[in-house]
Amino acid sequence: MIFSKEDNAKELIETIVTCSLIELDGFPLFYKLEDNISFLKRLFSDCSDFVIREFKLNNSVNAILVFVDGLIDTKEVNQVLQTLMVLENGDDDIHVIEKALLPVSQITKVNEYKNLLQAVLSGTTGILVDGNDEGLTLSIQGAEKRSVNEPKGEAVVRGPREGFIENIRTNTSMLRRKLKTPRLKMKSLVVGRESSTNINLAFLEGIADLQIVEEVSRRISNIDMDAILEGGYIEELIQDSTYSPFPQVMYTERPDTVAGALLEGRVAIFVDGSPMVLIVPATFWIMMQANEDYYERFQMATLVRWLRYLFLVIALLTPASYVAITTFHQQMLPTTLLLSIAAARESIPFPAIVEALIMEISFEALREAGIRLPKAVGQSVSILGALIVGHAAVHAGIVSSPMVIVVSITGIASFTIPHFNAAISLRMLRFPLMIAASILGVYGILVGVMVLIGHMANLRSFGVPYLSPIAPMSVGDFKDILIRAPWPVMENRPSFERTHDVRRMDDGFANQVQQGGGQDGGP
Repeated sequence: MIFSKEDNAKELIETIVTCSLIELDGFPLFYKLEDNISFLKRLFSDCSDFVIREFKLNNSVNAILVFVDGLIDTKEVNQVLQTLMVLENGDDDIHVIEKALLPVSQITKVNEYKNLLQAVLSGTTGILVDGNDEGLTLSIQGAEKRSVNEPKGEAVVRGPREGFIENIRTNTSMLRRKLKTPRLKMKSLVVGRESSTNINLAFLEGIADLQIVEEVSRRISNIDMDAILEGGYIEELIQDSTYSPFPQVMYTERPDTVAGALLEGRVAIFVDGSPMVLIVPATFWIMMQANEDYYERFQMATLVRWLRYLFLVIALLTPASYVAITTFHQQMLPTTLLLSIAAARESIPFPAIVEALIMEISFEALREAGIRLPKAVGQSVSILGALIVGHAAVHAGIVSSPMVIVVSITGIASFTIPHFNAAISLRMLRFPLMIAASILGVYGILVGVMVLIGHMANLRSFGVPYLSPIAPMSVGDFKDILIRAPWPVMENRPSFERTHDVRRMDDGFANQVQQGGGQDGGP
C-alpha cells in the first residue's frame, strides 16, 4: 500500500481497521496530533499494554508518548516526560527537541508509521508532537531478560562460561567484547509479517567473502512468512538442500565459538528471541569440531578428534553391522563368539532386524522422554528406564543380550558428536542402513555408505562444498581437519572459506620463539 501526505487523514483512518506492519509501508505520520491519536487508538484497540500518554509542551503544545508497557524503563520515560513538560523556550519543532532537549543517548527520526511502530513494538518509546509530520523514537528499553549463564548444551572443561540469551542486543555486545575491532560489522534485517523479528548478520569486513554475505542477506530478506519465532525457522528456510538429512547450518550459544567462526570468514546470524546463533557456511568437518579443541594442547585435541571420528563410525554402522553379520555373514565371527550369540538368540522369536528396530526405537523414545520430563526426574528416567526396559526385554525373551550391548554402545557413541543437529542426523541414518543390511547384508551397508558419501559430496552450503577440504581436496587445510596442528603451524585461514585476508598470524612467529632461546633459555 502506498500513501501520500495529501491523502485525507480521516479517509485513511477509516480505511485501515487492523493491519500488519508490512501493510503500513509508506503510510506517513499525520501533521495533526489528533489524527495520529485517532489512528493509533483505532489500530491498537483492545491492546491494554499499548500506552498513549498525552501531555503538553510548555503548557501549550499537545504531544504524546507511545510505548508498550513492560518493554520500557519506566523511570527513564518519567524523566523524559519531566524534561519535555517543563520547557521554557517554547520549542515545539521535532528537530529542536531531538538535538537539544532530550536526555537520551539514542534517538531516531521517523516519518512513517511502519518505522515508528516497528521500533515501539520492539521496546522503544515514540514521541509525536502536534504540527510535525515526523516523530522520534527513544531507545529506553527495560524489558525483563534472562541473565547470562553457562550454556547447558555446550558445557566445556576449559573455556569461557558465558552463553547467549534471548536478547539480541545483549548477544551482539557479548560478541563485540570478543572482537574489539571496527571490522566487525552488524547488518540489521527485519523478517516476519506479524512478528517483525530483528535479525543481525555479523561478519568481519576484509576477511569474510562479501558474496557469501550478500547471499545470506538476500535469502533472509526474501523470506515472506507470518512470524519467525526461533532461529530454526531461518535455518530451514535458507539452507541449500531442504530435504537433505545433513545440517548445512551450524548453530551455537557460545560467543567464543561465533568469534572463532567469524575469524575464519564465516557469517553469524543473530535472531532476536533465540539464544542460538546460526553460522554459515557449514561443512561436515566443522560439525565434528568443538571450541575446546583450540583451548587444549594440540596433542590432546588431535586424540579427541580421532576418537570422535571412530565413534562416528560406531554410532552409524554398529547396529547395521550386527544385523548383517547375524543374518547373512555368520562366518565372519570367531567360533566362540558365534556360539555365544547363537545361544543368546536361541529363544528370540524375531529376526535380527526386528530386534534391532525394537531396541533402537525404545532407546530413542526413552531419550526423548528424558529431555521432555522435568530436569529433576528426566535424567534418572532415561537412564533407569533404559536399564530396566533392557533387562526386562532380555528376560522376557523379546531381545537378546548382545543386541542390548550393541544399542548401548551406539547410544554412547552418538553422544560424542559435539553438535546436536549432527548427532540427530546420525541417529536418523542408522535406520535405513539397518534395513539395507537386513536385505543385502554387508553389501547393503556398503551401498548405503556410498550413497551417503555421494550425497554429501554433492551438497553445498552457500556455495561451499560440504566435504571441503577433503572433497575437493585441499591438502593445506588438513592441519585443522583430521588433526589439530599446533597454532604456530596454522598461520593461514582455511582456503575453502574463500577469505580475503588469508593470514591468521605472522609466519615467523615460531622462528622468533626459537631464536629467543627456546628450551635453552637465553635473552
